[in-house]
Amino acid sequence: MWLETALVLIALVAAMAAQPWRMLANGKPLAHETHGAPSALWTPLLATLLFLPWLWALPTLHAMPLQLQWSGACLVVLMLGWPLAMPVLVLVGGVAWLISPMGWEQALATVVWQGVVPGTLALLLGALVRRLTGEHLFIYVLGRAFIGTAVCVFAAGVLAQWSSQPLPGVGTELSLVARWLMAWGDGIVTGMLCAVFVAFQPEWLATWSDKLYLHKPP
Repeated sequence: MWLETALVLIALVAAMAAQPWRMLANGKPLAHETHGAPSALWTPLLATLLFLPWLWALPTLHAMPLQLQWSGACLVVLMLGWPLAMPVLVLVGGVAWLISPMGWEQALATVVWQGVVPGTLALLLGALVRRLTGEHLFIYVLGRAFIGTAVCVFAAGVLAQWSSQPLPGVGTELSLVARWLMAWGDGIVTGMLCAVFVAFQPEWLATWSDKLYLHKPP
């Protein structure tokens, strides 16, 4: 429990140091670029708070042989940026705790292993991909949103299992297989949504820039 508490506190302190609320005030996905209407990130933020808590609470709301776990953290990071995504994911865990029979220890573990850890891994992997390949539309959608999400969610699941957070009712070896398959579900949905947002609602992606990825003049 102390590990989960420390990870949440470190993530929140680092996120608050970046003053993420400024992105909600000016609505600019990047500091050098304005896509459209002010405060455009309010839409994905409120959608996250509305839908994601139910997905996190699903394993405790229904009895299933395999408790399907949905992260969504990588999508939230792509939409809101890491500094804003961290407090939002903590709020998602709090709402999931209120609407489900999970205890606060389970809610804290959910915040860490389905929110903070995969979201932070998505940030690090995104920075590495950009450094190695540069800024390209194909790399953003396929590398970061699709494959990157699957890798980060699976890695977070492995770390959770190593820290004594196994999938209930599933053996150790089968747990890894189940986490791998569920991670690809996360990746497919994140990749499809990001592709749609890039095409029709780029202002909902704080990590997207027409100037960088489409090489458009400012």
